[in-house]
Amino acid sequence: MRKHLMATVAAAALLAGCLPALADSEAAKKWIDAEFQPSSLSKEEQLKELEWFIKAAEPFKGMDIKVVSETITTHEYESKVLAKAFTEITGIKVTHDLIGEGDVVEKLQTQMQSGNNIYDAYINDSDLIGTHWRYKQVRNLTDWMAGEGKDVTSPTLDVNDFVGRSFTTAPDGKLYQLPDQQFANLYWFRYDWFNDEKNKADFKAKYGYDLGVPVNWSAYEDIAEFFTGKTIDGKKVYGHMDYGKKDPSLGWRFTDAWLSMAGNGDKGIPNGKPVDEWGIRVNEKDQPVGSCMARGGDTNAPASVYSIEKYVEWLKKYAPPEANGMTFSESGPVPAQGAVAQQIFWYTAFTADMVKPGLPVVDGAGLPKWRMAPSPHGVYWQEGNKLGYQDAGSWTLMKSTPTDRAKAAWLYAQFVTSKTVDVKKSHVGLTFIRESTIQDKSFTERAPKLGGLIEFYRSPARLQWSPTGTNVPDYPKLAQLWWQNIGDASSGAKTAQAAMDSLCQAQEQVLARIERSGVQGDIGPKLNPETSAEEWMKKGGAPRPKIANEKEKPITVNYDELVKSWQKK
Repeated sequence: MRKHLMATVAAAALLAGCLPALADSEAAKKWIDAEFQPSSLSKEEQLKELEWFIKAAEPFKGMDIKVVSETITTHEYESKVLAKAFTEITGIKVTHDLIGEGDVVEKLQTQMQSGNNIYDAYINDSDLIGTHWRYKQVRNLTDWMAGEGKDVTSPTLDVNDFVGRSFTTAPDGKLYQLPDQQFANLYWFRYDWFNDEKNKADFKAKYGYDLGVPVNWSAYEDIAEFFTGKTIDGKKVYGHMDYGKKDPSLGWRFTDAWLSMAGNGDKGIPNGKPVDEWGIRVNEKDQPVGSCMARGGDTNAPASVYSIEKYVEWLKKYAPPEANGMTFSESGPVPAQGAVAQQIFWYTAFTADMVKPGLPVVDGAGLPKWRMAPSPHGVYWQEGNKLGYQDAGSWTLMKSTPTDRAKAAWLYAQFVTSKTVDVKKSHVGLTFIRESTIQDKSFTERAPKLGGLIEFYRSPARLQWSPTGTNVPDYPKLAQLWWQNIGDASSGAKTAQAAMDSLCQAQEQVLARIERSGVQGDIGPKLNPETSAEEWMKKGGAPRPKIANEKEKPITVNYDELVKSWQKK
């Protein structure tokens, strides 16, 4: 009897020891079948990848971790679906908070300044790469993955598959953030109106060239003029859409590469060097040395001033009257209402909301009446310059986070960006981070319903769209200066030149304070002595002199021919 009892106890103990692993594997299989389809991996490969997560997570089972991101569709999916899946599969409990983008930066700043661990990981924009590299308060992931975090770094992470890794790599060659979602700022237009035979004939008769996707701002301006005031489908329509309220969101309108679209800064991908699209110059050691022309910067130079002048002019002439009093979030849904012909500054994050059945911009078969295409460039733009902005929300591990918590959070970060889940996540949020996902056959099948999104991300053109680069040494401090100063130009309180003079001076005041503090050491700002704008303009590159005729010859291309040319490349 005693022998039988001992055998029963031993069997029970053995069974109890096996149950968690069995339960985890079963949970993984359940999620693979029920949620993680389609995938760039086979189900067998998915299970193998998740089994690694199960084993790596064993030391952290039962731990509660907290991560945070801004509120967009992709992160809502992570918070509501993927966090639950991760907990069931690994036993690590995750609270994935969703808050405003500005609040994410505020929490991050508070943790940087206080050293108190508020969140175990952050998804914050790669726009902070210059900040993170210089302040040295985040773990550089290259060293982390090879050293302290090696035991929790997935062998199938495949960093080279991430299309935005250059955005999160500092001048020291180290990766500081891992992209989680990306979306570009492109040109949006009514494909149906542009292909209407009467519109085409009328446009050709008036302007002498074909109605099509504008390659430059001169063509965009003509198209805006052509459509503004027309009546189409019983509605008065406008040739342009934008927003102008003096509000923090007005800052993104410009730091999100508007000046580079006009042609400011130097050549360089992902960002201009030595002068970037913020107009900030760096020296050979990547130290910021100036923003105003007198120190070699470009923030108040002719290209930048031209960009503000065109923004103000088009907003007044060609956008709905109410646009001037709108914020970013208020203006976003307007093109979907069916009375706007084109928008030069349109985020692909709006794609999912722009393809909903029943909208005036979607036909009876559920296909979009619109398309997205590369942004037109201004008269100062040169081949080799960046052409637009790409948002890249990226995982960031603070040094102030205890190592065990950072390891658990790193597992979650890799899980929500893994090949196992990424294709499905991308179908939900349409914010692509992996080449393998972009090329997945499921997106070939879905492409006709997404208005050119897949074609753009598969094209060589996408390389010219990038986030803020490493020339910006303190993104939170500098970014807030933009809406305050450019808002004066938008409201008419200042000329574009006066607003940009004020902005570059304000940026240099921040650079000077950082320099005096010494907090960023030998990679922090080191301002050039003031000379003259004329002296810098003689050197070549940015800043460049004013072009006498800023209304260049307009150029358009046929959208369908453009896509065919991409496919050949």
